[in-house]
Parts: sequence; structure tokens; C-alpha cells
Amino acid sequence: MPHWDDIRIFLAVAREETLSRAGRVLRIDPATVGRRIARLEEDLGAPLFAKSPTGYALSEAGARLMAHAIRAEQAMEAAVTELGGQAGGLSGQIRIGAPDGCANYLLPQVCAAIGAANPDLEIQIVALPRVFNLTRREADMVIAVSPPTAGRLTVQKITDYRLHLAAAPGYLRAHPPITTLEDLREHRIVGYIQDMIFDRELDYLSAAGISRVAIASNSVAVQFNLVRQGAGIGVLHDFSLPFLRAVKVLPERVSLTRSFYLVRHADDRRLERQNRFAAALVEGLRAEVARLEAQA
Repeated sequence: MPHWDDIRIFLAVAREETLSRAGRVLRIDPATVGRRIARLEEDLGAPLFAKSPTGYALSEAGARLMAHAIRAEQAMEAAVTELGGQAGGLSGQIRIGAPDGCANYLLPQVCAAIGAANPDLEIQIVALPRVFNLTRREADMVIAVSPPTAGRLTVQKITDYRLHLAAAPGYLRAHPPITTLEDLREHRIVGYIQDMIFDRELDYLSAAGISRVAIASNSVAVQFNLVRQGAGIGVLHDFSLPFLRAVKVLPERVSLTRSFYLVRHADDRRLERQNRFAAALVEGLRAEVARLEAQA
């Protein structure tokens, strides 16, 4: 019968997909991780991973064990929460996945406030321009721009946010005036690399009727900095404008509304620590979007 420590090591390898990364997470030597996995496979009488030069991928038996291991992890966390008396401050580690616009311009302020109120809490923000896999526990919770429709997940709408065409004041002074959408043809447009848009809600330029992009990135944070440096006109979140000191362009003609959603694994509803953190996160994000958009 596997012990909890065996399950913890198995989960780390399943999520990180290499012994070295799992070792860093667990803070133990990768060779020890490998030996523990080999021993667990021997005890269970089944290979849990398909090993290759590129890493460890779950086998069929490993995928079946993963579901049970996650439930064991949740039960352990619930027990620690209950016995630890979580009526006070939050503690432990919580990892949030988020698109990089939210991660750069909203989460720092919100998470700093939550962290200051809970000094024993470790908050990790993972900013990646892609969809996160909660089943593999790449994060404890995810901020998404569209609600997922598959998987054992809970989805809570956080807030709407607005976007407009914007440019640096220096760029606008140095280029022809813009009074109509047709005038944009004379300007350089900043946007996403079209085939790297990971969510249809991020296809801002198509929604604005713009098809040609002169300079592009898969990262919205890079796009923000390109606009700030005077590289062209881009579709920017209103909550970013106070940081970038950018000026809206044709706001009466191009105005987009999108939404943020908090996505969690369905089984995590039993975890009071995560419930309390999620409530604080949602409240903080709503207030921060409202505050920054009022300044835009």
C-alpha cells in the first residue's frame, strides 16, 4: 500500500514531467525521486510512466492512479486545514494561472494585499499565454478569458473589462491624425501572432475589423510595451492604460468588452482554505479593474 509520501512524489513527477523539475518542487535529489518512483511501480506491479529522453509521461496505469492521488491530496489538505484552525490567516502555497495581461497589471496589487493580510501564505503567479490544465494541477486555480465547457471544473465570473485602440502620445504626434477607421491603414498596428492566439476571445483586431498587423507577439505584455515604445497602435485593456500612459484612439468606434472567469477543479470546493482565498481574489480583482478603468 503506497504511503502519502509516495503519492506526493508521484504527483510531482506527473505534473512536472521530469525528475529534475519534480526534485526542485519537492526539494529532494532527482536521483532519489527516480528511485522512489521505481519502488512505487514495483510495489504496485505496473509502470506508472512512459520514460523517454524528453521526460516522463503518464502510462495508462499512471493516469488511473492520478485520479486517486489527487483525491488523496485534497483529503490531506482538507485535514490540515481543519486541524490547523484556519479561522485565522491563510497559510501554505496557492498557485494561480493567468493570462499575462491580468498577471502583469492586476494580480500584483491584488495578491500583494492578500499576502500582507496573510503573512504565512505563499502565493505563486504563473503568467503564460495558453490554457492551463487544472486536472494535472498546473495551478490551484486559473483566471481565464472564456469559461471552459469540459472537465470537472467550477467556473465563476469575476468581472467584465473593457478594451480600446490606444497608442503612445509620441506616436500620435509623429503620425497622421486618426479620425476614421480608414485612417488606420496609414498606421502600424500591434497585435497577436494570428496562429498563436490560444483563445478566440483574444482575437481583438478581428473584432475591430482590422486584418493587417505590422508587428506582433504571442504575449499581450510584449504588445503593451511595443505600444508604449511608440511601435504602433494596439488594442489595450483599459486597466493597463494608467500604467502605460497610452491614449485611446477612436474610442467611440472601437470598444470591446471581455470577461475574466475564475476556474477551479470541482473537488476543490471542499477546501475551505482555497474557498477563502478565491473569495478574496475575486473581490480584489473586481475592485482593481473598477479603480483602474476609472482612471483610463
